[in-house]
Amino acid sequence: MEVANWYSIAKAMHLIGMVSWMAGLFYLVRLMVYHAEASGLPEPQKDILSGQYNLMEWKVYKIILKPAVIITWSFGTMMLTIQPAWLQQNWMLGKLVFVLLLTAYTHYCQTHIRRLESQTSDFNHVYYRVMNEVPTIILVSAVFLAVFRDRINWWYLLGGVGAFSALILFAVRRVARKQKKT
Repeated sequence: MEVANWYSIAKAMHLIGMVSWMAGLFYLVRLMVYHAEASGLPEPQKDILSGQYNLMEWKVYKIILKPAVIITWSFGTMMLTIQPAWLQQNWMLGKLVFVLLLTAYTHYCQTHIRRLESQTSDFNHVYYRVMNEVPTIILVSAVFLAVFRDRINWWYLLGGVGAFSALILFAVRRVARKQKKT
């Protein structure tokens, strides 16, 4: 098989892994929001819901996230093996930083599953709502780098991501205030 075909297969699998990874993160942290909300409910609702949310969180982490991370990293590495010159380009180095941040964030989520499971989490649902937006910010940054590559204006990227992050934070705070009133 030609190198171009191997590259196309690797790229397709990398994208499938990345989409699955993002979907898993969005779903996992949304479950954490509900789990944190359930911790304020009276018994037996609290125990029933907390147990169910914890089961769902672990399934998402083990069945969706872990394989998706492995697929994304494996086929991304394969693409870099086929195109090693990309490692000399700033856009790729920037993208790799975001992939490392997303990997660290995924492991950070695992610590929160454990905290929620043991009922030792000091965080409320608002924290998890903010935490739910972190992958979105990383995704936007990595996609812009991958699309624009060496044509990216780093100041515009930084300013755009900063403005986007501020807008998301504003929206989360507004939702939290609205929920507090009801």
